[in-house]
Amino acid sequence: MKFVRPVVAKAQFLVEEARKRWAAFGDLWRRSLQLRVVVSTLALSSAVVFVLGMVLQMQITNQLLDTKEQAAVRQANASRNLIQSDLIGLNPGPDSVQTRFTSAINKLATGGVGTDATTAGAGAFEPVLADGLGAGRVPFVGPLDDVPRGLREMVELGDEGTQIHTVQRNGQPTTLYVVGMPMSTSARSMQLYLIFPLAAEQRTAEVVQSTLVIGGIVLLVLLALIANLVTRQVVRPVRQAAEVAERFADGTLHERMHVVGEDDVARLAESFNEMAESIQAQFKQLEEFGQLQRRFTSDVSHELRTPLTTVRMAADVLHASREQFPAGLARSTELLVDELDRFESLLGDLLEISRLDAGVEELTADQVDIRVLARRAHDSVRAISTTANSPVVLDLPDTELTAELDSRRVERILRNLLANAIDHGEGQPVELTMRGNADAVAITVRDHGVGLRKGEAELVFSRFWRADPSRNRRTGGTGLGLSISLEDARLHGGWLEAWGEPGHGAVFRLTLPRRHGEEVRESPLPLAPALELEPVAVVEEPAVAEEPEEVELTPEEITWQPAEPVDAVADEVSEEVR
Repeated sequence: MKFVRPVVAKAQFLVEEARKRWAAFGDLWRRSLQLRVVVSTLALSSAVVFVLGMVLQMQITNQLLDTKEQAAVRQANASRNLIQSDLIGLNPGPDSVQTRFTSAINKLATGGVGTDATTAGAGAFEPVLADGLGAGRVPFVGPLDDVPRGLREMVELGDEGTQIHTVQRNGQPTTLYVVGMPMSTSARSMQLYLIFPLAAEQRTAEVVQSTLVIGGIVLLVLLALIANLVTRQVVRPVRQAAEVAERFADGTLHERMHVVGEDDVARLAESFNEMAESIQAQFKQLEEFGQLQRRFTSDVSHELRTPLTTVRMAADVLHASREQFPAGLARSTELLVDELDRFESLLGDLLEISRLDAGVEELTADQVDIRVLARRAHDSVRAISTTANSPVVLDLPDTELTAELDSRRVERILRNLLANAIDHGEGQPVELTMRGNADAVAITVRDHGVGLRKGEAELVFSRFWRADPSRNRRTGGTGLGLSISLEDARLHGGWLEAWGEPGHGAVFRLTLPRRHGEEVRESPLPLAPALELEPVAVVEEPAVAEEPEEVELTPEEITWQPAEPVDAVADEVSEEVR
């Protein structure tokens, strides 16, 4: 047992190493165009070389055998003509037959047969003479056992034949080409066999085969080198273009490709350089435009704040003395203060989102307990929550939940989400749930109001977008809160997502990394909740638009719930002022 474990461990190590190498080769195969071209060229070339080599070898071998067969048949005919006259009138006695056969064989060996030009290609041979009479062992001279039985039976019947046969000689297989012919005499039926060894032809075929194999390998190596050289000439400029494009994408806008020659690659380099110059010029224009825009925004905000401060001071004086005014004038004073509050909020949001668009905002990340931020956001919207009769239910962890983040921005995100949920909650409770894991923290804000129709979850973060423009805002928002919240979440490297179903309310989920700079992979909380069997709130379209009822607010509450102007009330106030 103790010997099995090392073997198993070694096998597992080898399997794992092979898997890693295969994976590395797979990555290299996917990334390298040059490797794919070279391997594909080698594979196709190998198939072509193999087929061509097999065809050439078969043609050469068949040609050798055909030449050998023709020369052997001519040699056999010449040998039969030479000894046939010596065998006419052969004495039927066995001793006489054996003697005459030996004499004929010696004549074939010393008679100069094979020196003729027509028989010169036959080469060396071994003659065999056999008597065809008798059912037992017949008289013969020569290696009759090397003649195949099928050929002997054919020749004994009076037919000529040839056969390639392999026998064992000296313990080695030897391939022979045997030619058999009947010998016609006046008294007996005899057979002449010429046995031609094919050793020379086999050596020639082996030399041809080895030559083809070596030539094919050399050809494949040359093809691989040629394919590698050709593809490198094509791939190298593409790789250089990719490297230049990567550096260009990283912000090095002065990077350009080297233009060499006038071919297609040179045209590609010229087109790339023209594109880079155009993009660089556009970037420069955008930078100049961005600088002008930021300067304009800064100048406008600076110029607006001075008259706005003056108007605010005058409005506060009028608002403090509103009890001394007539009812219509007092109401105008309240509307003026509300609209000034909304204007200040809008100006602040515009400045904030312009800084986010310009990319000049930076995070001030500290280790913060996010539960504290959730409670602050809850305290900030408590006034409008009480007014809307929509309580906020907090579901926070019992233990401390910390993360590296900008507390001001995260608190603003939560405040915007809660105010939005209260505004669309239709008087139903708003639920804030917070959970965290080792890598991220998630906060969901759910309302049980009108919800979102299909496709509105992507539009809800658009600037100044409203699901129902006819709805009256309770919070008097500027329409930029969710857009700013989305940018704040992205600035932290997190997500801000929305879900909603008509009649089932909406859910906004904020997911942030617990350590600044890390990537969020999954959220600790699901986005879509478990739906109830019946919708919580069903919104019916009113037949006639009703005027919103007036709500008396304290000066402290006005700061948190600026109201939108109401056209009907404004017209009424105008009439009373006149």
